[in-house]
Amino acid sequence: MSDAAAPFTAHPPASTTMPFEVYVHVPFCIRRCGYCDFNTYTALDLGEGASRANYATLAIREMQVVHEWQLAHGVAEPPASTVFFGGGTPTLLPAGDLVAMLDAVREIWGIREDAEITTEANPDSVDSEYLRILRDGGFTRISFGMQSSVPHVLRTLDRTHNPSNVAADVEAAHRLGLETSVDLIYGAPGESTEDWCDSVRSAIGLGVHHISAYALTVEPHTKMGRRIATGELEAPDDDGEAAKYELADQLLSAAGLEWYEISNWARPGHESRHNLGYWRNADWAGIGPGAHSHYNAVRRMDTGIGHDSKAGIPVGANGHGAPVRDAWTSMRAWDIPHPRVWAVALQHSRVPWQDFELIDCDENAEELLMLGVRLREGLNVSAFAERTGMKIPSTAIDALVNEGLLTRSDDALIATLQGRLLNDLVIERLMDAVLHD
Repeated sequence: MSDAAAPFTAHPPASTTMPFEVYVHVPFCIRRCGYCDFNTYTALDLGEGASRANYATLAIREMQVVHEWQLAHGVAEPPASTVFFGGGTPTLLPAGDLVAMLDAVREIWGIREDAEITTEANPDSVDSEYLRILRDGGFTRISFGMQSSVPHVLRTLDRTHNPSNVAADVEAAHRLGLETSVDLIYGAPGESTEDWCDSVRSAIGLGVHHISAYALTVEPHTKMGRRIATGELEAPDDDGEAAKYELADQLLSAAGLEWYEISNWARPGHESRHNLGYWRNADWAGIGPGAHSHYNAVRRMDTGIGHDSKAGIPVGANGHGAPVRDAWTSMRAWDIPHPRVWAVALQHSRVPWQDFELIDCDENAEELLMLGVRLREGLNVSAFAERTGMKIPSTAIDALVNEGLLTRSDDALIATLQGRLLNDLVIERLMDAVLHD
């Protein structure tokens, strides 16, 4: 936990007018994929009530406790504009459990009538009846984990789903009026350019509204990481991944799916509003083991924001202490990752955060830069200056424009295709210019 340099302002930041989102993490999987570094578990029961059968009850309890914390800290959120169930594999739970958790969001925070409600789904874990229950319960969108259409690539990724089920599930979702998305991964060991081209074309051929394409990231402690370390598998090649990104962008754009964020393409009007909320620095409550939360305006308590010795959360999180008038800050927090320990905290009515940090001025500026440059709408230079009190030197902007990494449209800085490929470099140079202006 770090709060030494956190800014406390006299009034809630203007960003409190931003939308509010809810993310629900469901950490269960049938098996753990070899490349996966997410917080997931394959056991049916992890102890202390942290089981698949009891998961919805615990998640709903966390929603209640988090809402109590919000009220104690002056966080008055509007009704949720998006709700997203991720994992893990949320669709390993009964469809009724997902609907029950969604109903709890509606009861506790409210949900806008035009809200986007999404769940991720494994193609082998849903059918038409499952999807119908979700639709009738208020879900509007399904994101299927496709990864690849090529059998040998799926085997390398340890994905066990039947590729034919992707098409059947997407068709069933469309019949029910649900929006659809698929996720793809490029750069798997042994994947050729032709393999990747086949996967992208197969995804386009499904007629989905949205496609995400992510470069494979290999973590050393994963099964795939160990296989690469021993030489059993070849490590992904940066140049090869860049070429596959360019190929995807070309094919998707030609098919009418426009990039709106570095790794995401959509038919106009079908962008993931939940993801856009992240990139626009909205408030969101993360529910479930390892889930992250973000708040733009939190009121400090009378004892200061520090750790509660029992819960490991900001003082006042369970109603202890009194709010300090005119003392506001931004913060992020993350839940205890292990479901058993997370469940114990909830049994004691504690917000199950492992830790939190307050966002200082430099971190806030870096976040806004990073998030804005990833988007097709770009980084609004004037809005950045207004929210941070910092200016981006024109010399830094001109240099990146001249190098073909950025374009400027009115007051927005937008990454070119080359700028998307070198996004980390663009962010680093902009931030360095801001801090040393």
